[in-house]
Amino acid sequence: MGVLGFVFYTSASEHPFFKAMYKVVPVVLLCYFIPALFNTTGLISGEDSSLYFVASRYLLPTSLVLLTLSIDLKSIAKLGPKALIMFLTGTFGVIIGGPVSLYLVAQFFPEVLGGIGADQTWRGLATIAGSWIGGSANQTAMLELFGASPQLFSQMIAVDVIVANLWMAFLLYWAGKPAFFDKILKADTTAITALKEKVEAQQKSNLKIPTLPDTMAILGLGFVITGCAHFFGSHLGDYIGSNYPGLKSYSLDSSFFWLVILATTGGLLLSFTRWRKLEGVGASRIGSVLLYVLVATIGMQMDLGAVLDNPVFFLVGIIWMAFHILFMLVVAFIIKAPFFYVAIGSQANIGGAASAPIVASAFHPALAPVGVLLAVLGYGVGTYGAYICGILLQFAFGG
Repeated sequence: MGVLGFVFYTSASEHPFFKAMYKVVPVVLLCYFIPALFNTTGLISGEDSSLYFVASRYLLPTSLVLLTLSIDLKSIAKLGPKALIMFLTGTFGVIIGGPVSLYLVAQFFPEVLGGIGADQTWRGLATIAGSWIGGSANQTAMLELFGASPQLFSQMIAVDVIVANLWMAFLLYWAGKPAFFDKILKADTTAITALKEKVEAQQKSNLKIPTLPDTMAILGLGFVITGCAHFFGSHLGDYIGSNYPGLKSYSLDSSFFWLVILATTGGLLLSFTRWRKLEGVGASRIGSVLLYVLVATIGMQMDLGAVLDNPVFFLVGIIWMAFHILFMLVVAFIIKAPFFYVAIGSQANIGGAASAPIVASAFHPALAPVGVLLAVLGYGVGTYGAYICGILLQFAFGG
């Protein structure tokens, strides 16, 4: 918590040094790598600590509940089909791009398919799929489900963060002059103006200063759903493991798999009830706090000395991202979608709620909630999409 407090406090500082630093170094990168540095130098021992277990089993599912609680499917639908099409196109590009990129790189560097057990490359790529469709919570879910080793996961974290942030930097640059791509895509941008006005009105009507009862209600609801997910997930996993042993290869006997699925589903179902109003008093903000605690405990497991052991992984990540981008641009050209939809549709997948609103606000400050809206949808589909990608990787390269 001290590391997280320091990172977020300095990221909001007006001091010239910190302002310059955070233009280059992403907040989430420091949240991963400062604890990793402590672990690598022996200052702390991630292996001996129980923090990661607590965060992954209790804070992760609770954050999923609170982050999906705010999904407003009606408002998303009103954004128009093009926004949703571009978001889902980005999701599909990540799902298919993983196996495609690994196959292409393996043609020139067959050693990329090496590794035994938890060190198999496909297991690590499944964690990138979780991050690039949903976010850190979904990434951790894939880590637990497909069992990548800590050493392999350290390398994949580096690929994930560096490649994703290069793409984000590109989007931020062109957000200031989208007309260039809109002309190429032959896009109709008249709907964007109406969208800005609608979002500004929604933003003013939903915000409320949270009280202590509001915060307690948010935490209570999140952890109650998590408790229920633990109870039913444990029984489902045991039942399937005992009666359907053939499904073990798909992780369907894993109580953790059902914990994540049930927590996500619980949040989605609550989004149709009056409980979704808790978003107005900070449900997703508290979910993000829990999520960043998890991010720091993941960093505690990493050995930075292993990051550059396999630079060929970066080639896989770059080709994977290029496939995602090319796929989105082709679909955008076909349906004449504005570059704004391409940018937030992609970033809602690749960056999630931490960076999608940043990219959206680069187009116009009033559009930041649109990025959040689509990114939260990413949390909802991230677990399912990344799981499909992981299964495809396992089927093709699992041996």
